[in-house]
Amino acid sequence: MFRDGSLIPYLTAGDPDRQSTLNFLLSLDEYAGAIELGIPFSDPIADGKTIQESHYRALKNGFKLRDAFWIVKEFRKHSSTPIVLMTYYNPIYRTGIRNFLSEAKASGVDGILVVDLPVFHAQEFTEVAKEEGIKTVFLAAPNTPDERLKIIDEMTTGFVYLVSLYGTTGAREEIPKTAYDLLRRAKRICKNKVAVGFGVSKREHVISLLKEGANGVVVGSALVKIIGKYGGEATELLKKKVEELLGI
Repeated sequence: MFRDGSLIPYLTAGDPDRQSTLNFLLSLDEYAGAIELGIPFSDPIADGKTIQESHYRALKNGFKLRDAFWIVKEFRKHSSTPIVLMTYYNPIYRTGIRNFLSEAKASGVDGILVVDLPVFHAQEFTEVAKEEGIKTVFLAAPNTPDERLKIIDEMTTGFVYLVSLYGTTGAREEIPKTAYDLLRRAKRICKNKVAVGFGVSKREHVISLLKEGANGVVVGSALVKIIGKYGGEATELLKKKVEELLGI
């Protein structure tokens, strides 16, 4: 779904507005192996303060689900870089699994990660996703047992997203040992590509995770924090941050 050694930026759709999000995507496109686009939700329990606040800003500014599909559709006029929607299950449930995935596919979405949908409850979702041609991405945490990690890999058709730490998203000074332990286990067990996220904010984080065998590295809060400070004027600063992370 993405080339090895990829940086995968995460942005929240509609923060601060849908046109700005589109501008950000286009500016980061040349650096990204894939892009994660978060769907704002009123109770983003897996996210830390930085991304929670981005969800609230987008919702306060009138974000609707159709705006996320508009962003992807407009982005597709310029780029074929894979887009993975990152969402909670509630918007899918309210829209209907088939309707949500069908509209996602029509707009140009490649994959979807449902943060709060465990693999053991995801059969209907994965079956419809397969029918609609949408790849599925599932999370694995440091305390995920080997047997469950194997099931996650089997249910995944996109890539396995390895959560580097216990707790919520957010930039960290150091990547914990648990991340590398999980990465080594995943590389032994998983047939799919693996990407590591949560806490990545520095060039040395990216280098060490790729060196340890990650196929991709997800960076979210470090970028969203810039948007929170500069709003629609954040484009060049986002590019500068990504170039810093890639050592360009």
